[in-house]
Amino acid sequence: MTAFQTLKPATLSRDEFINAFADIYEHSPWVAEKAFDLGQDASINEIETLHQRMSDILLSADHARQLALINAHPDLAGKAAVQGELTEASTNEQAGAGIHQCSSDEFSRFTELNEAYKAKFKFPFIMAVKGSNRHQILAAFETRIHNTADTEFQCALAEINKIALFRLLTL
Repeated sequence: MTAFQTLKPATLSRDEFINAFADIYEHSPWVAEKAFDLGQDASINEIETLHQRMSDILLSADHARQLALINAHPDLAGKAAVQGELTEASTNEQAGAGIHQCSSDEFSRFTELNEAYKAKFKFPFIMAVKGSNRHQILAAFETRIHNTADTEFQCALAEINKIALFRLLTL
């Protein structure tokens, strides 16, 4: 098990906890709120334990709440990234994957795929990009766009939980 480096979640007040974990799930502080409300004990000072709790909260949420969380995520290499409107975590994640280094042809391909994906599934393509490069991300995009809506919805939730783990590991 991995302990948090910068804080001990079990020692935080509700407000401190929510402030610390509000954006682990993109613009969805309700996950942190529910995680706190389940009770505080020393086990949540371990990243894996808190991640499992938060992951379970997302997976047990109703479809509308899950869809809202999926839709809170920005497009990869999308307009928000170009205009500098991403959360700090999203900016760092996309930069770490080299998305900011895309050629104009690659940006065009991302734009095409983002639009086609959202037209088909009615939500943005979600991928935990840490450890990937822009070529791998484009390849995943081109493969996953052929999946069914149910498959992609479940994939989006799984990818969001991966993103959350990566974010927790930075604390």
